[in-house]
Amino acid sequence: MRGRNEMKDQRHVLRWLTNWGWILLYIVLMSGAVWFIMQEDREQIEDTSPEKITLTFRHFWIKEHDRPLLAIFEEVVRSYQESHPNVKVNFEGLDQNIHREQKLKSEMVTGTPPDMFVLFGGAEIEPYVRSDRLMDLTDFTVENGLSNQFKDLHLWTFNKHIYGLPIEGNAEPLYYNKKIFTKLGIDTPNTVAELDAVMAKLKAAGYIPFALGNEDRWPAGIFAHYLMDRYAGPDLIQKLVTGEDMSSFQNSGYLEAFRHLNRWVEAGYFSEDSNDTSTEGAVRLFTEGRAAMYLNGNWDINLFSGDNAPDDFQSRVGVIPFPAREAGTEPSIAGGYTIGIGLSSSLTGAKRTAALELMKGFYTKEIQTRIVYEGLRIPSMRIAFDPDKTGPVFAQVMDMMEENQQSFVPYDNLLSPEVKKTFLSVIEEMIDGGLQAEQALQQLQDASKQYWNLIRSSSGQ
Repeated sequence: MRGRNEMKDQRHVLRWLTNWGWILLYIVLMSGAVWFIMQEDREQIEDTSPEKITLTFRHFWIKEHDRPLLAIFEEVVRSYQESHPNVKVNFEGLDQNIHREQKLKSEMVTGTPPDMFVLFGGAEIEPYVRSDRLMDLTDFTVENGLSNQFKDLHLWTFNKHIYGLPIEGNAEPLYYNKKIFTKLGIDTPNTVAELDAVMAKLKAAGYIPFALGNEDRWPAGIFAHYLMDRYAGPDLIQKLVTGEDMSSFQNSGYLEAFRHLNRWVEAGYFSEDSNDTSTEGAVRLFTEGRAAMYLNGNWDINLFSGDNAPDDFQSRVGVIPFPAREAGTEPSIAGGYTIGIGLSSSLTGAKRTAALELMKGFYTKEIQTRIVYEGLRIPSMRIAFDPDKTGPVFAQVMDMMEENQQSFVPYDNLLSPEVKKTFLSVIEEMIDGGLQAEQALQQLQDASKQYWNLIRSSSGQ
């Protein structure tokens, strides 16, 4: 009897476990699911990962002579992205003329420029400053201890505010082949008249006096602004770019300068098809010994070595300033701190912070030193470096700048964009032999007059 009762109790317990066990299991499973969801929600709430950001950066370091500089900045961007995994930088290059003359201008009108971009200071960015398209970097320079680190910020400063920072300096010396000069018994010219005689002798000996690659339009402008400076002095161009005293391009000094350029073209002192020749093509004429002289910026020095030239070519290159008008006067050198980086004023919040962080990576003494030794560019910041370690040509450029204290900003950086366009256009036509000095200056004056009429009417003067 007792055994049957025990078996009956066991069956009762089993039935209870069967009926309630599933309910208990369900409760346990649901409790676990609720706990898991709560933990997941808590993790989402506590997620502190930084915001995903994409920055656009447009440069124009796409030419052969820009490769060393491009490599430096690509490395800075790559390092920045590694230390800021939430930030992607679209670092893209575009032809300089398309970027400056077309794309950026239209983007500034619509307010849609890249977040960061390479640009030229001076007159070119003044319209962008007036329309509030460039970020004010005054506080950035102060907060990062950069206020007194730059050699010259006047092309980037408007109303005591800074709207971009130069990344490098530049100079435009005259390079000549010492071997050819020695062979022909030619002394380096100190005056424009002596330069005329040198070119005539070189031409007679079968050499191209000047290699010129004007495919980008501005290289021929170097010859023009040197002659304009030598014949009219530095004050006139300042009056023209500021609209003072109703100054005119049609003056006796500029007329003599442009007539001098006409004579050089007519005498065949420039390489053939100059307007269709690239910088690299012109440098090849120089390094191959077909052209005896080359006039352009220090940025082309790295084309004088490597695959572009004989192994010992740099030892054959001499560097002098473009000759003075009169003997005994110090010749000024075209150059300045014109190339730099600007930021869009539309950047805000985390994106603005990210762009300024990247900007800090560009302006360090380490990067400036690399710009000198690897890129053979003049630093924009005050750093110490050994010119003897840069190669003989760059060292000569630095010595020349030390010896010649007078300088002027290249005219294509001084003139307003509207007038600059005409300036480069008329010089291009003159190089082709299709435009005389008088007509060229008339076109320049018309463009200048139209520009100042527009400025004065818009300002209510």
